[in-house]
This record gives sequence, structure tokens and C-alpha cells, in this order.
Amino acid sequence: MDLCKIYQNTSKCSVSSMECFMVLSTQVQKISIATLCGLFGILCVLENSLVLYLIFSSPNTRRKPSYLFISSLASADILASIIFVCSFVNFHVFNETNFSKEMFLLQLGGVNTSFSASLSSLLLTALDRYLSISRPSEYKLLMTRQRACLALGVLWVTCVTIASLPLLGWNCCTLNSTCSELFPFVDDNYLLSWVCFIVVLLGCMVCAYAHVLWRAHHHAAYMEKHQAHMGKQNTRMRMDVMLAKTLIMVLTVLVLCWSPVLVLMIYSLFARLSDHLRKVFAFCSTLCLLNSMVNPIIYALRSKELNSSLRMIFSHFRRQLKASEESPEAESTHKSSVIET
Repeated sequence: MDLCKIYQNTSKCSVSSMECFMVLSTQVQKISIATLCGLFGILCVLENSLVLYLIFSSPNTRRKPSYLFISSLASADILASIIFVCSFVNFHVFNETNFSKEMFLLQLGGVNTSFSASLSSLLLTALDRYLSISRPSEYKLLMTRQRACLALGVLWVTCVTIASLPLLGWNCCTLNSTCSELFPFVDDNYLLSWVCFIVVLLGCMVCAYAHVLWRAHHHAAYMEKHQAHMGKQNTRMRMDVMLAKTLIMVLTVLVLCWSPVLVLMIYSLFARLSDHLRKVFAFCSTLCLLNSMVNPIIYALRSKELNSSLRMIFSHFRRQLKASEESPEAESTHKSSVIET
């Protein structure tokens, strides 16, 4: 680790110093990281691609603002899985350093953009559910398709801008400032700002989900009290309760997957990290990918419309498979009858 001590004291911005950030020292660790990234990444792409197909193949779902937010989440998770797996495995497993500082910051910006957009899409989904439950009579007027598209445009532009700041000059090489112990060329102040941005997103989601859960609880109590006199409103309230529980599940998974990474990032800003903690951070980073993989599973299990569309696809596939298995038998029977005639 002498080279890393030299890096920390003098040569902050040489490309060769990136070897200090390759913390996986054994073949077992590299194989484990490669296996986790490969498994989570492939499942994430397949699941989120399926979610996008289910949404846009149905005219009923693709027009709804809530499913536009879910499609933005799925797109961000697909982008995150592809960029993260390729760059992370290439760097930590294959120890590839044949790229410039700008190329590394571009890859890091892609990862930050996609993960930030994923969290921001979850926030918009939470706000959408908040409006749906708190102001149901005005929901369709407040949350139109045009406003949803505008919100998504602002979301992606903001995430791209924040993630591009290191590439545009906010890095420790250009500013000659303190570099992060976790990411090459990244300024500690930028890392602190990005962590604050993510914490604000999580905090807003917690507030929105808490209110949604509170309203859902009151809806459930109201349903039990007036169940015999409700009609369509009863169905609507049951749907709101189910969606609220879904969002709580999403939030729980989100916090469990992101907390270790954020805690270690914050700790690195105020204390020196040991080699063991930096290895822990490398493995905890795969939890962010796990979150992107779990999100579509929750939607498929909890969303009534997506679940119904998925069952229809499986039923159609089984019918086609059964027909293809029966057709050779029918054809052979037809041929034998012709021969006998």
C-alpha cells in the first residue's frame, strides 16, 4: 500500500494511482463480485424490460401518469445495471486502467445519473400516490399526462446535470483539493453534496410514504366500518391501500439497500477508511444494483394491472406451447390415415 500512501500525499491525479482503489485482493473476492454483478445485472435488465413491455403494450397503462413514473424507474434501473456492471467489473475484477480521467468520470457520471434518476422516479411515484390518496377527487386534474412528462423531464435534466459536475470541472484534479478515498478523481465536497442530494430524496420519500400509509390506514378503518354501504368507492379504497403497501415495501427495500453505501460514504468524509472497510464498500455497492432488481418484482406482485397483463402473457405462451406440442401428433395421424386410404 506504499503507492497509495504516495497517492494520498502527493500524486492525487495520476491515472496509475487508480490501482489504489482496486481493493479486491483475492481471486475469491473478484469471483464473488463478478457473480453478484452478473446475476443482479442480468435479472435487473430482464425484469425491468418486462415491466416496460407490460406498461407500453397496454393502452390503459401507458396513458396513466403513475405508470409513466414506473416506466422512468424501470428505464433508469436498466441503464444503471448496464453501466454499473460493465464499469464496476471492468475496474475491480479485471483491473482495467487503460482509460483517461475524463473517461472514468464519464462512466461514474453515467452510474450517478441512472441511480439518481431511479431514486427520483421513486419519489415522483410516492408524490403521485400521495396526491391520489390525499386528494382523490382532484387527482386527475392535478396529475395530467403533460405534467407527468414535464416532471420526468426536469427529473432527468437535474440528475444528468448533478452527475456531470465532476466531468465539467468539480474534481480534485482541477481544483487541487482533497480527493475521495472511495472514488478516483472525485472531490470530497462533491461527494458530500451528492450524498446530501440522495439523503434529501430519501427523506422526501419517507415523508410522502408515511402520509400515504397514514391515509391508507384510515381508508382501511373506514372500509371496515362502512363495508356494506360502499360500491365502487370501496374498490377504489382497496386499490389505494394495496398501492400504499406496495410503496412501503419499495421504501423498506430502498433503505436497506442504500443505507450501508451512504453510511460508508459519509464516514469516509470524516475519517480514514481501512482496507477492510473499502472492501466492504465494494460489496455493499452491489446492494444498489439489488434494489434495482427487486423493484420490478414488487410491481409485478403488487400491481393488479401489471400482474393481470403478465398472467395473460403466460397463458398465451402456454397455449402456443401446447398447440406446438399437439400439432406433430395431429400431423402424423393425418399422414397415417392418408396412407391407409
